[in-house]
Amino acid sequence: MIFFWIGAAGLSAAAAALVLRGAARGLAPVGDDPNLAVHRRQLSEIDDLAERGLLAQGELKSARAEAGRRLLAAADQGDAAWPQDGNGARRAVVASAAIASLAAVTLYVLIGSPGAPDQPFARRVAEWRSSDPSRLDPPRIAAVLEQAAKTRPNDPELYRNLALARIAGGDAVGAGEALRRAVSLAPQRADLWTALGETFVAGDNGQVGPDARTAFAEALKRDPNDLSARYHLSKGLIADGKLDEGLAGWRALLASLPPADERRAILAAEIDRTAKAGRLVEAPAPGQVQAAAEGGVTPDMIQGMVEGLAARLAAAPDDPDGWVRLVRAYAVLGDAARRDAALASASTRFKDQPRVLAALRQAADTPANTAVQ
Repeated sequence: MIFFWIGAAGLSAAAAALVLRGAARGLAPVGDDPNLAVHRRQLSEIDDLAERGLLAQGELKSARAEAGRRLLAAADQGDAAWPQDGNGARRAVVASAAIASLAAVTLYVLIGSPGAPDQPFARRVAEWRSSDPSRLDPPRIAAVLEQAAKTRPNDPELYRNLALARIAGGDAVGAGEALRRAVSLAPQRADLWTALGETFVAGDNGQVGPDARTAFAEALKRDPNDLSARYHLSKGLIADGKLDEGLAGWRALLASLPPADERRAILAAEIDRTAKAGRLVEAPAPGQVQAAAEGGVTPDMIQGMVEGLAARLAAAPDDPDGWVRLVRAYAVLGDAARRDAALASASTRFKDQPRVLAALRQAADTPANTAVQ
């Protein structure tokens, strides 16, 4: 509260200074100073004499210089800020400014609440904790979990859920911090190392960077069959130009999937597409499918990009933005069956996140584009 009163006093002082400045200008003498008028008249007379030929050129310069010097000296001696009889007016202005400031403070004390404290953040978090989770957005869910972590600092599952809430809210850095805490508490859990790697990938725009590779390698040490770790490490090899080695890893992963696993078709399509292109084909961003059609990209190429996105989500499903892109892509392609299947899967996974659900429904309503079908 002390900062409020300091700020109020500073504003009052600034307002008073502005009032005094305006009053000084208002009380300045109106009209021309007689002394200055005399010197200006002398300059005018010198010019008149020169025009009539009564003053030589050399005498004209010296006369004008002397008259100008006297004019400047007279101007320096003038003081138009306050008239000598303006002390009473000045005191009246200062008193008015002081009275206005005191009146404002008194009015605030009478009808305001200067002693009312701000609602503590902990109280707000407690209210969120007791409310329906489906009505909370990811940042509020993360705040509730952060509060819970203070009483359960050794619960790795809590930190995993905190990471999911943060990544859903767009805080990839915060999600990584939570998962680092989780793996430090339970370093034997491969799923935590995998989640950490996926968080690094999400924060690096889908790239499998050094930190992500380290996390996935730690996951494979604990679970050699971890699908996400195997997929991403092979993808990293392909990104490094080791196409054959990366494709071999993907083919081994494909062979390990059960025959009825729906991810087989997606991964097989990505393997085929990558082998033909000789490089990775990036997943489409929002609106990229329509733009690709307008730019002359073939439907097969667009379909390949969408399948690449689907394959990535199959391996790393905790990416709400990715699911929204996938549902929108299927809608643009007019593939109602896959659109509805992706919508159902994502809706189940993010059932406690209303904003994600709303974005998914909006993506599903995107009109189909016949140019890419």
